[in-house]
Amino acid sequence: MFRAIADVLRAIGGALATVVSLPFRAVARLFGEVSDTVRGRH
Repeated sequence: MFRAIADVLRAIGGALATVVSLPFRAVARLFGEVSDTVRGRH
């Protein structure tokens, strides 16, 4: 019983971590592209 609950919580935690980290990855990619274009201009 407790193992099943722990597995569900672990799955939910993994999904939440993925959803939370996706925007940060997108922002990091955006800033990386911006810094590359700024470096290319100057």
